[in-house]
Amino acid sequence: MTGYESAAVPDRLGAVLAGVLERSHGASAVEMAGLIDEAARMLGAGGSRLYLVDVQQRRLVPLPQPGLAAEDGDGIDIDGSLAGLAYRGQRVQQARDEAVAWFPMVDGVERVGLLRLTGAGQDPRLTAAARALASLATLLVVSKSSHHELLVRRQRVRPMTLQAELLWAFLPPRTIGTRHATSAAVLEPAYDIGGDAFDHCFIDGTLHLTLLDAMGHDLASGGMSAAGLAACRSTRRAGGSIPDIVTAIDRALVRWIPDRLMTAVIAELDTEHGDFAWVNCGHPPPLLIRAGRVVPGALERPARLPLGFGFHGPEPPAVDRARLQPGDRVLVHSDGITEARSPDGDLFGERRLTDSVIRSTASGESAPEALRRLVRDVLVHQGHRLRDDATILLTEWHPAG
Repeated sequence: MTGYESAAVPDRLGAVLAGVLERSHGASAVEMAGLIDEAARMLGAGGSRLYLVDVQQRRLVPLPQPGLAAEDGDGIDIDGSLAGLAYRGQRVQQARDEAVAWFPMVDGVERVGLLRLTGAGQDPRLTAAARALASLATLLVVSKSSHHELLVRRQRVRPMTLQAELLWAFLPPRTIGTRHATSAAVLEPAYDIGGDAFDHCFIDGTLHLTLLDAMGHDLASGGMSAAGLAACRSTRRAGGSIPDIVTAIDRALVRWIPDRLMTAVIAELDTEHGDFAWVNCGHPPPLLIRAGRVVPGALERPARLPLGFGFHGPEPPAVDRARLQPGDRVLVHSDGITEARSPDGDLFGERRLTDSVIRSTASGESAPEALRRLVRDVLVHQGHRLRDDATILLTEWHPAG
């Protein structure tokens, strides 16, 4: 890139991005990578390619691009590659020969994939422009994912079971966040999830959290969790409290899916003051991680009965409360994590669970990366074949962030 071209990058950036945005309205998913590549070349790069993370966050898979042959086979391994380093740490990574640079694609705090740029060199103007282009590419991918099957298919390596397809259709993004708090979740086995589900969202200075674990591992289990999420959201969006949500889920199960039980943790975090409120219905207790260690028993309270008995309607459950400190993390998990067994019968257990999270915390990893590594540890422990659903929800309060 010549000095003149380099200096002109900021001047043309707005026009280039506006042109991509305008043309994107009528573009298909197949054409989208080509639009981004054309924009990258107009900004002075040699070319670009978009990579999406697969549903299990193991590989980065290239989107088809007109005029460009397939490459990278099944994708790039997130662990052990320069591209994976850019994804894991959410930092721009450049090859030693400066011929290739990788730019994170992030929707809020949700990691979507990477933009690969060729011929970028070390020009700071082009680097800044590429960051903006990666952000625009992310917004286009997210906006079209609900109705362009190509984007969904590229994030899968095999078909999903019927119950897994049902549940994933109800789930929010894996990671959400503001400058005050972050919430991240993972579910395994992703293609065969049965009855686990999660929900999280922000409501006027409050972070809402839900983790459900329905009895069984079949379509009825998936239906239970889907109904539970619907009851949770309907009640919450009508202004209901945590006890109201518990009651609504309990009544819905008794009426529509009798003779089945569900455990749950329903919680809220005041993101300004750090007040954490929750109800535990027959679930493993949440764990509090503070200053790199688990605080024993900090969030352990007597659990209420599981949902589906019909006992929560006449007298809504009392809410438990605790005050968090800045930097605290709260981890909620299903029993499929701690009860995962190795081929010789050894339980994964709570100690391995906390050790994994603490190691990630000590190394400065973000909440979503800590969970990605934790699930990898669980899968390795059980020989890469989970026999039960394993779901984790990790929340961090960082009001000064």
